[in-house]
Amino acid sequence: MLDNSLKEQLKAIFANLKSEYQFDIYASENHESYSELVDLLEDVVASSPKFSLKINKGDSISFKLMKDGKITGIVFRGIPNGHEFTSLLLAVLNSDGKGKNLPDEFIRKRVEALKGKIKLTTYVSLTCTNCPDVVQALNLMTIINPNITHEMVDGSIYKQEVESLRIQAVPAVYADGELLHVGRGEFGTLLSKLEDKYGSEDVGAAEQEAVKYDVLVIGGGPAGVSAAIYSARKGLNVGVLAEKVGGQVKETLGIENLISVPKTTGENLTADLRKHMKEYPISILEHRLVENVELNGNEKVIHVKGGERFVTKALIIATGANWKKLNVPGESDHIGKGVAFCVHCDGPFYKDKHVAVIGGGNSGIEAAIDLAAICSKVTVFEFLDELKADKVLQEKVATLPNVEVFLSSQTTEILGEDDKVKGLKVKDRKTAKEKVVDIDGVFVQIGLAPNSTVFRGLVNINKYGEIEIDNHGRTNVPGIYAAGDVTTVPYKQIITSMGDGAKAALTAFDDRIRGVIS
Repeated sequence: MLDNSLKEQLKAIFANLKSEYQFDIYASENHESYSELVDLLEDVVASSPKFSLKINKGDSISFKLMKDGKITGIVFRGIPNGHEFTSLLLAVLNSDGKGKNLPDEFIRKRVEALKGKIKLTTYVSLTCTNCPDVVQALNLMTIINPNITHEMVDGSIYKQEVESLRIQAVPAVYADGELLHVGRGEFGTLLSKLEDKYGSEDVGAAEQEAVKYDVLVIGGGPAGVSAAIYSARKGLNVGVLAEKVGGQVKETLGIENLISVPKTTGENLTADLRKHMKEYPISILEHRLVENVELNGNEKVIHVKGGERFVTKALIIATGANWKKLNVPGESDHIGKGVAFCVHCDGPFYKDKHVAVIGGGNSGIEAAIDLAAICSKVTVFEFLDELKADKVLQEKVATLPNVEVFLSSQTTEILGEDDKVKGLKVKDRKTAKEKVVDIDGVFVQIGLAPNSTVFRGLVNINKYGEIEIDNHGRTNVPGIYAAGDVTTVPYKQIITSMGDGAKAALTAFDDRIRGVIS
């Protein structure tokens, strides 16, 4: 099933396993995916003498990961192909104490401190680019805390189960039968939700002394990484607090406008950003959610979820942005139930159905083009009087017979019935007439909202939520700088964010020399 080159790679990946691992299959020989699963796992087993395979009779198709004859708590219901193949490999490596994604000691303590027995189930699509992050994060928590179990469920195999739960967006995470999370999510975000739901024991963070850095960067995207590297090159002690390295970039499939790099992907660029940071003595503190920043004289004290505290005289905010929401009635009620943001993740749920795309910029028209290949009809609604997308995209969408575009259209409400989206209320901005359009799903593609909420009251923020900065990246507070999509700079692009991060770092160093933040 796996090609020869991949088989050779697996031998190298698993060459130094310490423990014995068994894939414990429970499946019916009559299941249409039985041979595919067995063939896949047999190829994996052949890559290391530390592997074995046991086939048991079952009603459907699944397998457990066993370590030294004991249950790890990790279960795959389905075939971990596509993007989830990495999740399978990491489940083994992480169980063996290996892998670049292993959290640091404090994050491990937070996971270990979760209270009670926790049963987690994640429904995925093998075409989903966001699903592996969630699956891998929850598998890691299962490895760290023996009171947690986690199942990955392939929604295309367990269709009836997905339909009964009315799942229309993935990843969809259930905790003991209750919906916990929908859509992309990082280790820190998921951990925070589990702490809120189940509670946790004290990890003793309050008694720990705050960690000090010369420069502390909040955010691990292009702006944050650039700021960290430029600061480290000045010989400063630098720390990066981030939910994840890469930020929003990691979800970008194709990148073709990063000068000198004709074509790359968000995943590859993220790996390169991490690799470049590791060339310097930078403390990369992932899975952190900043809860508060306070001023103590010329020091900035950063409080992180779980009780950690960090102190710096030079703080660079590079927290980026997230998808904007319409903020109309019915939207929040139907997220994951007909309202979606990621075409590549959730598009397959709408095969042969009529969907709407809200937004006529590049992301909206690209979404319409992608959806047209699988949906019976795609209707685009743009608020302005003309499309904002690049001309080449407009020309492409105009050739698609199953795509229609309406300009000057304001979505006023998302209508649903039985936990499913049924239609949209749309107002013509020129005539003020409102109509109801019957659709099966809505993809919101109206741009990004700055991640600045936690900094309100600390620095000046404009009405759009952007942190106000001068031409050098300074905020109104001495010693606090900002860069990238979270700021007032125009043109939210990877290349401009990198430049902004460098500029903020150089400004902070200049202020240090001049005694502004000494």
